[in-house]
Amino acid sequence: MATWLVTGGAGFIGGNFVLRAVAAGGRVVTLDALTYAGNRDTLASLEGHPDHLFVQGDIGDRPLVAELLTRHRPQAVLNFAAETHVDRSIDGPAAFIQTNVVGTLALLEATRDHWRALPEPERSAFRFLHVSTDEVYGSLGDTGSFSETTAYAPNSPYAASKAASDHLVRAFHHTYGLPTLTTNCSNNYGPYHFPEKLIPLVIQRALANQDLPVYGDGGQVRDWLYVEDHCDALRVVLAQGRVGQTYNVGGNAERRNIEVVHAICDLLDQKQPRADGRSYREQIAFVADRPGHDRRYAIDADKLRSELGWQPRHDFEQGIARTVDWYLHNQAWVSRALDGSYRLERIGAAAPHPGSKA
Repeated sequence: MATWLVTGGAGFIGGNFVLRAVAAGGRVVTLDALTYAGNRDTLASLEGHPDHLFVQGDIGDRPLVAELLTRHRPQAVLNFAAETHVDRSIDGPAAFIQTNVVGTLALLEATRDHWRALPEPERSAFRFLHVSTDEVYGSLGDTGSFSETTAYAPNSPYAASKAASDHLVRAFHHTYGLPTLTTNCSNNYGPYHFPEKLIPLVIQRALANQDLPVYGDGGQVRDWLYVEDHCDALRVVLAQGRVGQTYNVGGNAERRNIEVVHAICDLLDQKQPRADGRSYREQIAFVADRPGHDRRYAIDADKLRSELGWQPRHDFEQGIARTVDWYLHNQAWVSRALDGSYRLERIGAAAPHPGSKA
């Protein structure tokens, strides 16, 4: 039975990954600092489970990481730990550099030292999987897609911090031989998503009878990836991926933001109609765009499909329906997730530099 150290395992993607990994028979040590988006409730079903251990701590704490590696001897480290929200990076970029760059460096150093001391065949079998984003590639025009060879061109502090961490992972493989793998995914959605992101934010504000803010003209395009499909892809990359390689993970589901909002409204109209019988679409309000907002992302995941045989199992219509159902049936989780300072308000609305492309 494999043992994995999963950092950021109480967050959105990490939490979904941990739940699926343990359900599949794996042993997981979860390390999470429990910042605003880390939620122990996500892992509540694993409380007391013999194959799961939760440790509250920071990836930047090298002695702690070293102790966990020595004590549990995982076959892999999977790094989900990151500050992730673009709007928050606009308001406070320093936290993103600290976690995503400085923290990732500390995690890499501790992992490298542990890996070097492993005996064979443990050393050869060990892997470090770094989970990243398509935002490192910048913005696309109306056509084309990001491949693994696309030049990095990050446009937000968040994207820049993730690009830096990707480069560190690559450098640790080429300089020290650490057996790394990197994945760059498109926009995830699904259960346990912190409610500041577009899809859960729209669901919650709709149910609260609040305006549904849509940035600019709502024409920004994203490739949407159901989180369970992403978790399955990560398992495949970990098991079969070529050491030192990067794999893009996409959902084959490009949608304009306004289309996503319309889909949510229409599902809520069916599943939980407004008391006045009117459509949730009437709550849509177009607001000033985010500074430096990338216009379009699209992922070319052909390498992952052709080399490793993975492809998403859920189309957008299936995934968004499952997501809306989950939020409707898990309002207690949402309420507890919002117990902190965030109250569904807009963040990241700082004025752009005159030369930006907002």
